Order: sequence, then C-alpha cells, then structure tokens
Amino acid sequence: MCNFSALTSQLFVQSPSNLRATPQIPLMQLLCPRAIFFHTRRSFSSMATSTAVSSAVKTKSTLRGVVFDMDGTLTVPVIDFPAMYRAVLGEEDYVRIKSENPSGIDILHHIEKWSPDKQKRAYEIIADFEKQGSDRLQIMPGASELCGFLDSRNIRRGLITRNVKDAVDLFHQRFGIIFSPALSREFRPYKPDPAPLLHICSNWDLQPNEVMMIGDSLKDDVACGKRAGAYTCLLDETGRYDSPEYKNVEFKPDYKVSSLVEVHKLLERDFNLPPRSHK
Repeated sequence: MCNFSALTSQLFVQSPSNLRATPQIPLMQLLCPRAIFFHTRRSFSSMATSTAVSSAVKTKSTLRGVVFDMDGTLTVPVIDFPAMYRAVLGEEDYVRIKSENPSGIDILHHIEKWSPDKQKRAYEIIADFEKQGSDRLQIMPGASELCGFLDSRNIRRGLITRNVKDAVDLFHQRFGIIFSPALSREFRPYKPDPAPLLHICSNWDLQPNEVMMIGDSLKDDVACGKRAGAYTCLLDETGRYDSPEYKNVEFKPDYKVSSLVEVHKLLERDFNLPPRSHK
C-alpha cells in the first residue's frame, strides 16, 4: 500500500513553484495518483491564446477553485497606472525606476520604504486615482458568463486585488457577483506574495494545485500563483506581454488568453471539473 504521507512530506521540502517533473513520476502516479498534482507544469507560450502552453496535457488534474484579480481582469482597465506612478514618484524617479524594472513597477513596494508622512501623501494620490477608476467601473466582457459557468460546475470563486476593500465592495454591489474570500490590499502581505492565495486555498480546504489564478499581471498575478503552486492564466488583451522586455521574466503562466471568453473552453479541455450543478 502506498505511503502517501511519506511521499508528500518529501514533495513539500521545496516550495511548490520550484517543483519539476522527474523520471520517477510515472511510477509515483501508479502508486499514488494524487501525487501528480505536485508535478504538473507547463511552459509559457507567446502564441495567442486559449491554448495550453505545452503541446498536450497528458494527465488531467482536477480543478476545484478559481481566484481572480480584479482591476484589468474582472473589470475593464480604467486606471492610468503610468500617470499614477508619475504622480506618486515624480517624473525623474519614475523614469529611473521604470528603466530598472522594465516589466513593471511595484508602487506599493516602493512606498513601504518611505517615511509615514510621505507614505500618507502617496496613498492619498493612489486613492484619488482609484476613486476616478471606480466612478467608471465596467465589468470585463465574458466575466459574468465565466462566473456563471464556474458556479454551474461547483467551482469555487475567490478574488485577490491590490485595490482597497471599498473598491471590492463596490464591485460586489454594482454587478451582483460575489467572490469569497475577496482579499484587498488590507490583507498583508499582498500580491505578488503567495500568502493571499494560500489563505484562500486554506479557507476552501483545497491544495494550491487544485486552484487556478487568473489575472492580467505577470509580476503580480502570475508570480503570486506560481509561488503558491497554483495553475496560472494570464489575461493579455492587447498582446503587450509578447514584447521583448517580458521574455526573461522569472514567472511564466501556464496559460495565456486574450479574453475571459476563452477560459471556459480551456478549463473543459484541460481539467477534470466537478459534476454540473442541478440547481
């Protein structure tokens, strides 16, 4: 009989994001089928979309939960982030930091290093930009339909955003689509740290490899998902992540789509999903 506890204790010596398939996996699958969850990985593809990044999925894993980013994923992008970064950092520092971080600026990380007074002013500027975005809030095409599909398959839905709780509450109120848990930047540490995603997995009593993180940011959403050991899907509406500056990023998604409409089919194609709800 398989000693599953012994095997899993060895598997968790490394963080899930660093695990890779080994020649021993086929035998392990025969002995303990669930062990495959800790090894299944795909490579990034710059091709458009809704295709698994590797040529084929040899073994379908079971997907029981999906966690979404909010701004630019569940909602249409309306915040002018470059303008916000310039307002917070100043033009000179913005240009310098942007050149040092071509794949994106983590503005919250920079603010954390500042004095309390300077932090207060920075957060006021960010709040003003976010308020302007909230006033123009629109749901992303395909989001409502995708959530309906997940509900029909009894797949849990969660949300992780670096926006504030008020913005999450507004989303829930305006569109009537509730995510639980729904973690805002008041939850620390926030993305790209894996803590919020691991918190949701624990809340759901699921392993990270039974969950997918969907978002529009390589540096926040994909990094968070990969570090937690979850599947990741990058929403890239415009193809901006095909640019050379993103070629050598540390974390690359398992899937890439140009629209949330594509997610429905890839989930049915590449994963075992719970039975349909008969409600």
